[in-house]
Amino acid sequence: MKKETRLLRIGVLGCGNIAQIAHFDAIRKARNAELYAICDLADDLRDRMTAIHSPGVAYRHFEELLGDPRVEAVVLGVADQFHVPLAKQALAAGKHVLVEKPLGVSIEECEELRRQHQPTRLVLQVGNNRRFDPGIAFAEKFIREELGQMQAFKAWYCDSTYRYTMTDNLQPLPLISAQARKPAGNPKADKRRYFILTHASHLVDTARFLGGELVSVRARLTERFGAYCWFVEVEFASGALGHLDLTIPVRGDFEEGFQIYGEHGSVKGHVFLPWFHKASHVECFSTQNGQFHRPLGEDAHTYKRQIEGFADTILTGAAQHGANLDDGVAALRALVAIARSVESGRSERLADMTGGV
Repeated sequence: MKKETRLLRIGVLGCGNIAQIAHFDAIRKARNAELYAICDLADDLRDRMTAIHSPGVAYRHFEELLGDPRVEAVVLGVADQFHVPLAKQALAAGKHVLVEKPLGVSIEECEELRRQHQPTRLVLQVGNNRRFDPGIAFAEKFIREELGQMQAFKAWYCDSTYRYTMTDNLQPLPLISAQARKPAGNPKADKRRYFILTHASHLVDTARFLGGELVSVRARLTERFGAYCWFVEVEFASGALGHLDLTIPVRGDFEEGFQIYGEHGSVKGHVFLPWFHKASHVECFSTQNGQFHRPLGEDAHTYKRQIEGFADTILTGAAQHGANLDDGVAALRALVAIARSVESGRSERLADMTGGV
């Protein structure tokens, strides 16, 4: 691993699961970033993470981290309910922000964050790491440059009853603390809401990244034997039709992927659990030469590549490849529309949405 001369000094807020299994490792391995600071109210957890990852400094309070002039950017690896308030606090302190997905839990708070961000020159990126999968990035480029008009888009995200056995074998044993700050109540108790915010956020962002803006959705939901299945009809701004399938859990293997049909070709992708750090299997067929094109991504640590893209945008002015604040707001509007459509039984326009999931 060769580091560049200029490294973005990043502070991570939150020493919980996502930081332990993704962000700390990603920042340490990134070619252009430094794990300069970590911050958590839980003294025991913060001390353990400091011993393991050796940041330059460790803080108990977020205000201390934000007051450190050497911290250039922050990664917010905290509960969804804390995303927007803490992002606003970081922007006010003049820090660039990478916030975990989803951007927030209500449209109004996300729009307020957008208003605060607009007059600044700060980078705000949402943690939709699938965009940094080499296969998905290849598909996006092919769609943009060769596919022509899109006719149909299908995507699915089917979590497995065996997924946690798989991920427990792949991830380090997470350390927990009784001192950790948690949102009121139990956000995971409402399965419908939790699955939409946690899993549909990936599905919707992939649809927008590959297919473009969404105009409306019509969703149906069935709940049986402890499993939830959303079938979602999607209307794209381009006029293309789409179908999204979110099923949790399936009695079988984890399945995530997409199929796209267009004017000058087609695309098919099979996406792996991100913890394998393996590029998606993607095949793009082009009528220009009558051939299939399939990339092999040598580096598919999407969390590391996400940090590197974030740092490149800040340090060199490179175009932001990751999901920006507008993407985050639009994705949340889609999630709310899916939830509303299930309740109403009608098609719901994203532009008409208010409130949260």
